[in-house]
Amino acid sequence: MAYRREQYATLAERLREPPRTLTFVTGPRQTGKTTLIRQVLEDQRAPSHYVAVDEPDPAAVPRPPDMLPSPTPAPALVPGQRDTRWLAAVWEHTRAQSARSQRGFILALDEIQKVPNWSDAVKGLWDADRRNGLPLHVVLAGSAPLLMQQGLTESLAGRFETIPLTHWSFVEMAEAFDFDLPRYIYFGGYPKVAEFHGAAEAERWRNYVLDAVIAPNIERDILAMQRIDNPALLRQLFELGTEHSGRLYPYNRMLAGLRDAGNTTTLARYELLLRQAGLLAGLPKYHGTAPRRRASSPKWNTLNMALMTAVSDYTFEEAQADRSHWGRLVESAVGAHICNTAGRGVHVCYWRDRNQEVDFVLQHGRRLLAIEVKSGQRPGPLAGLDAFKNRFPRAHTLLVGADGVPIGEFLAHSATHWLEEGTDVSG
Repeated sequence: MAYRREQYATLAERLREPPRTLTFVTGPRQTGKTTLIRQVLEDQRAPSHYVAVDEPDPAAVPRPPDMLPSPTPAPALVPGQRDTRWLAAVWEHTRAQSARSQRGFILALDEIQKVPNWSDAVKGLWDADRRNGLPLHVVLAGSAPLLMQQGLTESLAGRFETIPLTHWSFVEMAEAFDFDLPRYIYFGGYPKVAEFHGAAEAERWRNYVLDAVIAPNIERDILAMQRIDNPALLRQLFELGTEHSGRLYPYNRMLAGLRDAGNTTTLARYELLLRQAGLLAGLPKYHGTAPRRRASSPKWNTLNMALMTAVSDYTFEEAQADRSHWGRLVESAVGAHICNTAGRGVHVCYWRDRNQEVDFVLQHGRRLLAIEVKSGQRPGPLAGLDAFKNRFPRAHTLLVGADGVPIGEFLAHSATHWLEEGTDVSG
């Protein structure tokens, strides 16, 4: 059974067409990029060659049974030799097979960002194939979105299409692993965590998130591939932002408690890196105009609930029993879903004016939606939504939870869907 159905269909359709552009599958770690690519390759009529840049030897990777025999051995991947010469050798090896195939050929390179100067090399190789009319499809994948984007815009403009993957939604986790809403709110949207979510394996699950998700994201995808003057500060920013998910925590307050912290500009840059890695977002305040990304008082929101709960002291049962804490988890889960599904050009913010506050504000062009989240059975006062509506009369409002849209129903549709719905649901 294929999951990530929309992305599966998009990739499969592109590989059935004549090769016109490079195809990039991008997204955070542990969101299913490799699984998606392998599933599509197995179902294609065209033979293919999959290479994981971070594996010790691509010749050892199993190949589909219909793959044509290789006239020469595939180039070995030796630690320290993941350079453009190696990339060119892999590409040339695949060209020979593509030229002998009557059904085209597909080359898939996973974790491509680990090859230094990969984008310039890919540009030259791809352009040469187009000049020679070679029927070779190329699929590239990477788990460092910001670094991938830099390579795409700097060297490969006009030569690529992207298939972005975000964290798994509630619907996907429910269909694939039978997650109910409370489990999704606590354990989040990493497919692998479904294997460890039982009470008896709580510590194993927690260690997996810390060691296989958080540490590689920060150490390999950010610190190893970006110039970071203060790595300790970036780690502390992640820890503090995750701990305060669903709350305002001003940059100035962070700086006051950190040694050699730098300045708010540094913190804003680190927030962007954490956001691009799929870890944490600092939502800006809505001012009625374009959001100010470097606002001094962001509202923090984890981008996958497993990140928040794995670093907390609450068990699944304890989190549900503490109504205040569970309410913050629910709000963070809604915020993560909004950030992950907002779509291109949609700004996600919060709003506050004195003692009036709105949890989330979505803006796309002239469309404006204010969202309030209530985890309890009763809606309580909605003064924030009312104040926002008075301040911005063209805005629509939406209550999630309580007497408004049920939380599960809200999570079943993208943020863009609710923004385009254009109806007020306020209880």
